[in-house]
Amino acid sequence: MTDPRTILWQARRGPVPADWRVFTKRRGKLSGFLRGTSDDPDPLLVITPDGAVEYISERKPLTTVVFRDLAGMKLRVASSDSSAAVSAWVDLRYLDGSRTKWRSAGFADDLAAIQGFIEAYGAHKALRGYA
Repeated sequence: MTDPRTILWQARRGPVPADWRVFTKRRGKLSGFLRGTSDDPDPLLVITPDGAVEYISERKPLTTVVFRDLAGMKLRVASSDSSAAVSAWVDLRYLDGSRTKWRSAGFADDLAAIQGFIEAYGAHKALRGYA
């Protein structure tokens, strides 16, 4: 996978390759001020054929997922009994046997981002000949 900062730099300046998915949103002035992130670039999630990179703020580390390190993934969805809100995330299983939960910090409610992540991983597996 290309250097994550290079991917973010290219996504911010555009244009990006056709097989990249880029999700961004404006940082609100008030929320940026309250969190001390008003001078930071806007949150950004970039999904490439090789993985995903997410930037939230200068205070939080970049989140990266490298598809070649994965053995598989499963979509998970849950809802609470007291509301109609639905929560979705992806369980990641790595080649070394470890497991993590992937849920975008900035785009957790963006189903297109979750779908793009799963589709990119599926294409990665198909193009590289994984079973």
